[in-house]
Amino acid sequence: MVGRGHRGRPGGGGRVGRGGRPASELPPTDDLTAWLAGRLPDGWFTAAPEVTVDREEILVVGELPAPETPEDADQAARAASAVGRISRFREETREDRMEIARQAEHRYGRKVAWGARIPGQGDDDGVEELFTTLSVPVMTRLRQPERRVLDTLVDAGVARSRSEALAWAVALVGEHTEPWLAELREAMSTVDELRARGPRLDGDDDDAGADGAPTDQA
Repeated sequence: MVGRGHRGRPGGGGRVGRGGRPASELPPTDDLTAWLAGRLPDGWFTAAPEVTVDREEILVVGELPAPETPEDADQAARAASAVGRISRFREETREDRMEIARQAEHRYGRKVAWGARIPGQGDDDGVEELFTTLSVPVMTRLRQPERRVLDTLVDAGVARSRSEALAWAVALVGEHTEPWLAELREAMSTVDELRARGPRLDGDDDDAGADGAPTDQA
């Protein structure tokens, strides 16, 4: 199941994706979840991983079985055990993950990042770690009122820099508007589907996809 993010949406027209390529030319990710289900080794995760897609990156986060701990172990001990299990998974699967990421990047035109989580028990939230993920610079122009908001967050110690304050603000907005954002992504996905089913001009390349990009057969 595609989780947070653009839910496999290939991007909107006019925007620029990875490597300077317009987002509308990015390969579609409609079959990404199915491709991963067939490509990931059996036994890596306890269930289908959560997959998040945007214009630059595919993030795959899977759930690992919780390590056995003594019944009287406290929350700190269980968390330390979970961190150790995730670290072992990261080391043992490194080469396989690199190869899967290489294939996925060729097929979908995006970098691949990984993560793992171990669920908690009772009031314990569990442990989740994301491995090397992209940090993409975003160009923006802010007027003084917006800059003052960021500077206030920096001066108050909420963030260490304007860029970190902007990331914090975006995360906060996303947290409090997720239902609306989910509806917006769904609506945009419907527009993409309608555009893909639209009429084609005579002379269109039969080997091209709906957005004019060559269809990937890898």
